[in-house]
Amino acid sequence: MVSISSGWAGYAAPDLDVAQAFYTGLGITVERDDEMAMLSLKLTADVSIYLKPDHVPATFTVLNLLVDDLEAAVDGAVAAGATFERYEGFEQDERGIARGPVGPAIAWTTDPAGNVVAFIESS
Repeated sequence: MVSISSGWAGYAAPDLDVAQAFYTGLGITVERDDEMAMLSLKLTADVSIYLKPDHVPATFTVLNLLVDDLEAAVDGAVAAGATFERYEGFEQDERGIARGPVGPAIAWTTDPAGNVVAFIESS
């Protein structure tokens, strides 16, 4: 069996300048590699966003961000220009936060490329 020492996730965006501004506005440290046309979000594990001019966003969550205070995270994201999504089947408050009988509190937004990003409250 192969021993895997590390890994990372990645997804596309059609404009790295816009993506960098969005994630920096959320308070995430972003490193840019223009030679590779890629951004690295410096989280516990790196997340790469690579340039793809003909990008079509996924219809599912591509990035989950674990936060201590979901309300504060949502407020900060809104102040940075984010809007939060509403999904059928989830009871969400006026800010878009879902608190169900199963699982943690969660709120979904999209980055400027249309990629779905979730803020999840840690327990």
